[in-house]
Amino acid sequence: MEQPAKPGVIDRLRARYAWFDHLMRAQGRYRDSKGDFFAAAVTYFTVFALFPLTMVGFSIGGFVLANRPDLLARLQGRIRTAVSGDMGQQVIEVMNSAIESRTSVGLIGLATATWAGLGWMNNLREALSQMWGQQRGELSGFIGTKLSDLLALVSTFLALAVTIGLTALGDKQLMRGVLDWLQVPELPGLSLGLRITSLLVSVLVSWLLFTWIIARLPRESISFRSSVRAGLLAAVAFEIFKQAGSLYLQSVVNGPAGATFGPVLGLMVFAYITARLILFSTAWAATSRDNMLAAPVDPPGPAQITTSVQVRDGVGLPGAVAAAAVGALGAVGISWLRRRQ
Repeated sequence: MEQPAKPGVIDRLRARYAWFDHLMRAQGRYRDSKGDFFAAAVTYFTVFALFPLTMVGFSIGGFVLANRPDLLARLQGRIRTAVSGDMGQQVIEVMNSAIESRTSVGLIGLATATWAGLGWMNNLREALSQMWGQQRGELSGFIGTKLSDLLALVSTFLALAVTIGLTALGDKQLMRGVLDWLQVPELPGLSLGLRITSLLVSVLVSWLLFTWIIARLPRESISFRSSVRAGLLAAVAFEIFKQAGSLYLQSVVNGPAGATFGPVLGLMVFAYITARLILFSTAWAATSRDNMLAAPVDPPGPAQITTSVQVRDGVGLPGAVAAAAVGALGAVGISWLRRRQ
């Protein structure tokens, strides 16, 4: 009797450790939902949006300099000091031209940034919805979808602004400055305590941000209770990656090539890894036992009964030949029996 095949190593580990089984389910959901494809799309629109945002930044700087002649004069003086001769004058003329065209540059940059931002938000929301297993329902039309994405984009920027503000409050240098202002003396272990506090504040703020993204940005909002642990997972992994990324930038920006291409490559890697962390954490939340039990189960498809009808048009030529052969043999047999009698 053939023995049944023994389970493999992965199957035995999944049966033994619940956390490993959950991890494999999350990886399966991430792979089946094309997580890498969506992460690449989010990265593309992230990098693409930097150029129009830079144009908006130049436009804002042009408005500030146009309304502050004293600041503009000091800036021109520093340019002449740093760049002498005709080159310095050409730089000043380029800057003056940029200030004169600040309105058109700002409008073009703002329109392009809005378009790129909507593409970024659309891909992110679709990716999160896929990770949650949400079926693409009836859309509210092109205009309705874009308005919904625009509202989500504005909400995300507000959440990022609050996050940056809270992260600044946990900055180590800022806390040290506050302690110096309060005339707190240098104590043993103070630097280590400030470092740990800064990391904890950063993780806490990232936890809040990622939980909000995982729960509220999908096309159909999810309860925060289902996203809290996934947000913590993403926040801890993001902090580890951020520390490693800072070491990477310090190592590549020293040379000329690194100073030119290192920040751009670092930004692309940072955006891609961050998108993957968010999507995988969402898949991890969607494949937890509680969420899988609560997820609606689609009814089975309608049963199809197919009847098989076989039509015979008589015995046919083969049947007639066989019947004639049997009859002939029977007649020969009967004749032989009569002669024996």
